[in-house]
Amino acid sequence: MKKINLILACILYLVSSQIHAQTVYYEADQFQLIGKTSEETETRYERLPAYLKEKCRPPLWNLGKNTSGLAIRFRTNSRAISAKWEVAGNNHMNHMTDTGIKGVDLYAWEKDHWQPVKAGLPTGKTNEQAIISNMTPQEREYLMFLPLYDGVISLSIGIDSTAYIKNPALPYPDTTRPILVYGTSITQGGCASRPGMSYTNILTRKLNREVINLGFSGNGQLDYEIAELMATRQDASMFILDFIPNVNAAQLTKKTETFFNILRKANPNTSILFVETIIFPHSFYDKKTYETITEKNRLLKKEYEKIKQGGDKNIYYLACDDLIGNDGEATVDGIHLTDTGLARMAEIILKAINRIENKKY
Repeated sequence: MKKINLILACILYLVSSQIHAQTVYYEADQFQLIGKTSEETETRYERLPAYLKEKCRPPLWNLGKNTSGLAIRFRTNSRAISAKWEVAGNNHMNHMTDTGIKGVDLYAWEKDHWQPVKAGLPTGKTNEQAIISNMTPQEREYLMFLPLYDGVISLSIGIDSTAYIKNPALPYPDTTRPILVYGTSITQGGCASRPGMSYTNILTRKLNREVINLGFSGNGQLDYEIAELMATRQDASMFILDFIPNVNAAQLTKKTETFFNILRKANPNTSILFVETIIFPHSFYDKKTYETITEKNRLLKKEYEKIKQGGDKNIYYLACDDLIGNDGEATVDGIHLTDTGLARMAEIILKAINRIENKKY
């Protein structure tokens, strides 16, 4: 009898193990997606509304297909979480990790903060990855950041066949008063090692608020179509403008005030923060680069002062001092930021946001 019971126990254990080992996938389009300016996009996983396809410059439109700043929210009691995803371009760059370009990045809510779980590492255009296993089977809320420099054609989340997966119960990150950040490749997330380390995604977690990423690599050129799009978000608590590396002096002087006025006309009381360009570390040696970027910062300050003298009470300015530290160690290539640089920049911008919102700027 004891032998029979032992055999039955072994069989039950093996069956149970096999059940737990099975993964069932659920299409992510049934779960909350945050980080978009509009739901009127060509496909779910992109940043610009469809009407801009015929209105904006083609490079800008194509970069809008990248999913930087977008994130899926869900909850599950699964012991393991996997992901299947297909990217649009299978992009690759020589100065940024494939995980940052086209991977996914999972976080869990723990008491009062978003805790990193693990990134989903890409292998190519189509990917399937067991992100985490062997967890205790308790319900947790999750946040999965999408690729920074590629588009997403499809995404599924895998859990144990015995577990459940649902939309989030917690209202985090808060989507009722988003911050919209406009800018360049640095804003888009270059060159984060994984999606969660872009500075806008860091801000999303630190503020526990939706931060919408409108960074366009090489193309943060004060396109008025983007200003008009941003202006439609009258629920925004703040607009952050971080475009200086992508404009020349003539563009800056000609277009800054008009871009600002488009935002201000539709949002008369919304805080608007201008951010200087970082001082590229290699400009310590390259004096031409140093002269160019410091001159553009000077011109931006001039534009800001002109607007402020016109009586605007909700305009703010963030100088480049300490944005990425002063040790020269914050970039990959002298321009684009490492995780260290992105974390430093997020911390300085976070302090500015808190000062503005507490009226202590």
